[in-house]
Amino acid sequence: MTEPGIHRVSAAIEERRDDVLARWVEAVADSSRGRITHAELTAELAPILDAIVVALGSATVTTATDSFAEVRALLAELSRSRALQGFSPSETATSVFALKQVALDAGGITDDAQLVLSLSRLLDELALFTFETYADARDRIISQQAEEMLELSTPVVKLWDGIVAVPLVGTLDSARTQVVTEKLLQTLVDTGSEHAIIDITGVPAVDTQVAQHLLKTVVAARLMGADCIISGIRPQIAQTIVALGIEFGDIATKASLADALVLALRKSGVTRLDQEVG
Repeated sequence: MTEPGIHRVSAAIEERRDDVLARWVEAVADSSRGRITHAELTAELAPILDAIVVALGSATVTTATDSFAEVRALLAELSRSRALQGFSPSETATSVFALKQVALDAGGITDDAQLVLSLSRLLDELALFTFETYADARDRIISQQAEEMLELSTPVVKLWDGIVAVPLVGTLDSARTQVVTEKLLQTLVDTGSEHAIIDITGVPAVDTQVAQHLLKTVVAARLMGADCIISGIRPQIAQTIVALGIEFGDIATKASLADALVLALRKSGVTRLDQEVG
């Protein structure tokens, strides 16, 4: 769908390009509350304005065409940048909405209702696109940050030659179990360790589901040839395990990480250090 009069708007904005840009930057700066400088805004908005002028020159009155492909790409990058900077969705969309009045004034079309409606619709579509792109970018950022936090909260440490430990803190759910298992197995491969200690001192409670997650990790480690010990079995945890009828089978369990390390050292044949470690 095209609107011949849009050509006139494109030409008018291009003719007053520097003034339009300056007014747009000023309008966006007011909503940014000093979190981004005028110079930075100018560098961001200038190529977007130029791309919009080119797209309007095609007389297209919808942003879903190839004519607006570059505009969409630039706005998508702006949205990702704003998401990383911590701007809200509305503040990000305002970056486009702020152009509406500036463009209408520059285009000299305020007396042409049809052109005003067409230009307003185009800019509203671009603002909505910016809002949706921001939301998608923010979701990806949050997901990535959650994964990074999960990685950081699940370290695998080498305690001795051939002995590694996974100190768990907090709830052990399916997603975290997957991370624990992957990191443990990779560490076993990287270090050539034959003994793994899974310490649950920092796990607030052990129920049937948590026990199943632990058993899956132990089974995976055993398939890699590692002998596993579960440490951190506090009295209340032991009572809960018995009450629930949870069976750890032949998996060795210890009350503390120190006790588990002593056992792992014994299994490794380092018996002469038992007293020092204990």
